[in-house]
Order: sequence, then structure tokens, then C-alpha cells
Amino acid sequence: MPLFAETSGKNALVITAQADRELAIKDLVRSAFGHSGQKCSAASLAILEAEVYDDPIFRRQLRDAAASLHAGPATDLRSVVTPLVTEPGKDLRRALTMLDAGEAWLLEPRQLGNDPCAWTPGIKLGVQAGSWFHQTECFGPVLGLMRAASLEQATEWQNGTAFGLTAGLHSLDPEEIAWWKERVLAGNLYINRPITGAIVQRQPFGGWKKSCIGSGAKAGGPNYVLSFCHLSDAHKVENDYPKAWATHFALNHDPSALRCESNVFRYRSCRGVILRLETHDKVSIDRAKLAAQITGAPLTLSLQEEESDSAFIARLPALVKHAEFLRTSSTPSDAVLRAVHEAGLNWINAPLLSSGRIELTRWVREQSVSETRHRYGQLPDAAIARRGR
Repeated sequence: MPLFAETSGKNALVITAQADRELAIKDLVRSAFGHSGQKCSAASLAILEAEVYDDPIFRRQLRDAAASLHAGPATDLRSVVTPLVTEPGKDLRRALTMLDAGEAWLLEPRQLGNDPCAWTPGIKLGVQAGSWFHQTECFGPVLGLMRAASLEQATEWQNGTAFGLTAGLHSLDPEEIAWWKERVLAGNLYINRPITGAIVQRQPFGGWKKSCIGSGAKAGGPNYVLSFCHLSDAHKVENDYPKAWATHFALNHDPSALRCESNVFRYRSCRGVILRLETHDKVSIDRAKLAAQITGAPLTLSLQEEESDSAFIARLPALVKHAEFLRTSSTPSDAVLRAVHEAGLNWINAPLLSSGRIELTRWVREQSVSETRHRYGQLPDAAIARRGR
């Protein structure tokens, strides 16, 4: 059965020394504690460049901002942090009540009365790279802070989980922003704004890596409905892959066209595709090779007539290091599908089509990049125009 799903993530907001720190605190608190931290896009990590992490004023302001959020029942109009929808599970309870090596509370969370679902916000200092809290999803009102030596290290830690749903950056340096946008591995990127609150069309939503099951088409995006269609070539035609790439996939798309905020929808090459066919289908293989060449996605070919299911399964652990999709044109055996699932590959079962606009969607990852373009309501182009008068 084809399965399409957007799952959750271990989402982090990076704050560099070039950030507007007060604005970063505002957006971090909203991203971490809005909806009591339960949104799938919520920030449970903040990775701070050393100068920011060590700044006592930043710590005090962050602590005060989180502590000032009124925690209480949803019936109390003052409440910002309301009770969780369910009692904390094992992971969230550990995050709310325990510290690992090197960690300390900047703001210790408290359970309110006898209600196991009601908690005040918590902030941990000293979360270490590779630690339990760095790697584990915890959807509740708890935030961990990490100290990074540089933006490069911060981005490495941001990418260093099994998930890739949302990721954020706060920096006023255009070079830092450009560098980060080309390297972070997540489906939805947010720059100088909160990492929650995606709006359909502006920020089509969906993740990468373990934050996605299926082809990866984003909800609210231009390819979402296509992912539920079963398509085939009605007649033999020449493929138009190069044209589709040049006129659609290689371009940035911003249908909302807001002056105050750019919301770019773009395509990134996937890590690789494994094409598993029953026989040597020359048309399919030629199309796959062309798609791989155009998109830059590595291609691995496996033919059932030359490689048995057991041999293919034995080779999968090595193949998944450079691939994220298994592509077939007929349903493989249950043994292959189980192995593919255990390896963490997404399976796409569909013929290779001549239409580049459709076919190439299966060779790329979709990414939404939302960036605030104003400073407290002041648009840069308006300021430049006034200075030129």
C-alpha cells in the first residue's frame, strides 16, 4: 500500500553572533513554547554561537521571557502555556525532569498541582552534541541550548539528527544566510522569524529524512495532488526532461510575492535513487540515467534477472549510504519491501514517465525557505530610497 506521511522532527534554531539577539529571543520563545511546544515544527533545540551562549544578558533575557509566559488551564485567558493534550510519555517526562552529563537548568520546569499534563516552561543549558536530548524528539515545553564554536559547527549539529522537518537561523549577515541556506538539511527553513506557523502556499510543509514517508511532496505545494495519482504514458513521446528542469525545477518560486517576507519554494537534489527493475527495460533505464544526470542525484541500477532478491537485500545496507529512494515499476516481494523499510528508504512504485514536469519530482527534494525581509516593519528598499532623496 502506498503510504504518504509528514512525521515529526528534532528541530533547531541557530543563533549566530551577527543576530539581533532580542528578536532572536522573541522568535525562539515563540517557536519553543507556543502551543506548549507540541507542534511538530516546534524548536526543542537552540544552537548558539559561543559569543551568544556566553552572553549573560542573552541568558537573562531568554530566561525572563520564558518565565513570564503564564502557564495554566486553557479556560484562563491569561494562559499562554496550556496543558499538554496527553500525559507526558517516557521521553518527554525524562526531558522535563532529568539532566544528563554537562547539563544544568537555566529555567527548571514545574508540574502545576496534580495535573500531569500541566507544566511550566523549562530551558536546559549545556546540551552536548550526540547526547540523548540532542537526538530525541520531545514535544513539550522544554528547550535545550547548545554552545557551538561557529556557524559551521552549529549547522553540523543541526543536521546531525535522523530528522529534517524544520530548521531556523537568526543572523543579519547576508553571507552567513546564503552559506546556511545551501547546507542545512530540512524541508522547511526559516530565517529571522519563528520556525512554526507555516501557511499553505506561502510555506508548503513537509520534511526530509525521517520526517517524511513517501515521495516527499509538500502539503500545500504544487506537486501534492500528483503524488496520489497513478499516471502512465498514453503514447510514445520524446521526453522533455531538460526543458522541464530549465523552466521549472531549476527556478525559485514565490507565488505569494510579499515585499516583507520572501517565501521561496525550490528543489534540491536527493541523496540518490536505487532503480530496481525485473528486466533490462532500455527505455526506463535511459530515462533514469537522464533524470539522474539532470538533477545530480546518484543512480544505482539493480535488475532482478541478474540480482536475486536475497542478493539485493544483502547489498542494501551499503546502498542506503548514498540513496533515499527505491524506485520500481512493479511491486517487489514482501521480503524486499521489509528490507527497504528497515533500511529507511522511501519506496516509489511508478513507471518512469516521458513528462519531465512529473517524472523529475521523483528525483528531487522539495524545500520551502521563508525569510523576513523587513526590520521592525522597515523594508530595506524603502530605507535606501529615502536615503537617496
